[in-house]
Amino acid sequence: MISLYHKIFTWGITIMKKNTSAEHAGKARGRFSGGLGYVLAVAGSAVGLGNIWRFPYLAAKYGGGMFLLVYLILVVTFGYALIVTETALGRMTRKSPVGAFHAFGSSLPFQIGGWVNAVVPMLIVPYYCVIGGWVLKYLAEYLRGSSLKLAEDGYFTEFIASSVSVELWFLLFSALVFFVILAGVKHGIERVSRVMMPLLVLLAMFVAVYSVTRPGAWEGVKYFLVPKLEDFSFMTVIAAMGQMFYSLSIAMGILYTYGSYIGRDVDIEKSTAQVEFFDTAIALLAGMMVIPAVFVFSGGDMETLKAGPSLAFITLPKIFASMGMGGLVGIAFFLMFFFAALTSAISLMETSISTFEDELKWSRPRCCMLMVLVMMLVGSASSLGYGALDFVKIFGMAFLDFFDFLTNSVMMPVAAFSSCILVIRVVGFERIAGEVERSSAFRRKKLYCFFLKYVAPICIGIILISSIANVLGIISL
Repeated sequence: MISLYHKIFTWGITIMKKNTSAEHAGKARGRFSGGLGYVLAVAGSAVGLGNIWRFPYLAAKYGGGMFLLVYLILVVTFGYALIVTETALGRMTRKSPVGAFHAFGSSLPFQIGGWVNAVVPMLIVPYYCVIGGWVLKYLAEYLRGSSLKLAEDGYFTEFIASSVSVELWFLLFSALVFFVILAGVKHGIERVSRVMMPLLVLLAMFVAVYSVTRPGAWEGVKYFLVPKLEDFSFMTVIAAMGQMFYSLSIAMGILYTYGSYIGRDVDIEKSTAQVEFFDTAIALLAGMMVIPAVFVFSGGDMETLKAGPSLAFITLPKIFASMGMGGLVGIAFFLMFFFAALTSAISLMETSISTFEDELKWSRPRCCMLMVLVMMLVGSASSLGYGALDFVKIFGMAFLDFFDFLTNSVMMPVAAFSSCILVIRVVGFERIAGEVERSSAFRRKKLYCFFLKYVAPICIGIILISSIANVLGIISL
């Protein structure tokens, strides 16, 4: 393991020595080349594993078209307010989350708010890379022509329990993330995003078109796209809020960090709208890929659609195996899945390393080495949690499930709430508006102020309470 990471860093350091720019020499903060680079990078962060399989099964479970309608409304209101907040604070302070909070005060509440935002990605990226390793394994098997093997009962369970194999795929995926990170902001993150995001969209469109043209798929399309009032419930709103929160990379420190990399000329409002569009488009395509295909495969059985996280690794391989051209569709789907996982993992890793650079004043390679230690500890525990370490449970959960619960259900709502309070009580709406209006018309200014002041804190509280209640078995999400 150490030998593999040593080779990665040797490569990265060589690249940085060849590049004489200030960014790679550590003399200045990294920058995106412009608005497009920023939008693609943030979209790459937002479009991740949650869009590809979490969105379709939540949509299927909580009302199809009604869930989609509620989700879209939340994205352009609640989601918009939080994206603008974090991006503006990042650009205003030129700091990652900890530094951004410290810029407005050094007391304990500021320290807690900044560090909660900063620690979230440090805990997410290790187990995220474990799941990325699963995706990479499935892609490799489809490329080998093993689509029938992947569709066998028990294959996925046996794979995640095989400790050596899972650990190797986790390390391989992590290595790819570090390759990009070591190349820097402009020459690593932006360059990869410019290539992978268009390819991801094209692959998603291919799989979606193939899915909706299957005989009998139209019923699934109508269920997903046409809202019906009788399908609305309070849980529809709760589930849509949770998905929007998870999907847009809010409260992970990413938007603070990427905001600190953009110039004063980048239109924050326009860029936010473009991110909303990208994220929503991929979520729509994911629904069009999955829901019609499962309708055809299951004969409209809703329980099959509600398979949850296992949908991507158990249900869909069975569907692909039953299709003509199933092997090709499987390759396209998992290649797209891989791109989504990689771009999101890169964002999480970059945010973590940026925090270390800002707070420890270390060089980029040294900060990467510190993240290697975090990856080895948290990631390896997560990858072995269903195998060699299966006997260790935290509140009845395997390591990966526990870290997912801790970050998504507890820390992210707390991080988002702290950002709202920072603006409402300390920074003030006028300073945020002034930062946005440096390069934007800020047409949604009134909406922004209303939602951040009155709606966002309430919604965040609902997300936190409902998520914890779900884990305790009080409600079912």
